[in-house]
Amino acid sequence: MARVLIVDDSPTETHKLTTILEKNGHAVLTATNGENGVDVAREQRPDVILMDIVMPGLNGFQATRQLSKGDQTSGIPIVIVTTKDQDTDRVWGMRQGARAYLTKPVDEGKLLGTIEEVLA
Repeated sequence: MARVLIVDDSPTETHKLTTILEKNGHAVLTATNGENGVDVAREQRPDVILMDIVMPGLNGFQATRQLSKGDQTSGIPIVIVTTKDQDTDRVWGMRQGARAYLTKPVDEGKLLGTIEEVLA
């Protein structure tokens, strides 16, 4: 199964995603903000990253851009998982380098299917 990095400043959301992922056999790494997420991704090289958008400091769009353009991390697929549900947010997220965009509350089947898709 995959090693998944969750980058989200909400302990509740992180817990929900961790529960779904671990129940389905994935290993989970976590980061509580964009800067920490970029550092963990560089050090741990996860198979996939689940990125929130609204976080203090480096937001999810900025972190996604850094990771998708970084030499060490450009091959790691990023799935944005956020409450932001506007078309402009979706387009902007994909332009920053995300491979998929999901809105919260995320459906378990859709989350697992999206992870499979971006890893294929």
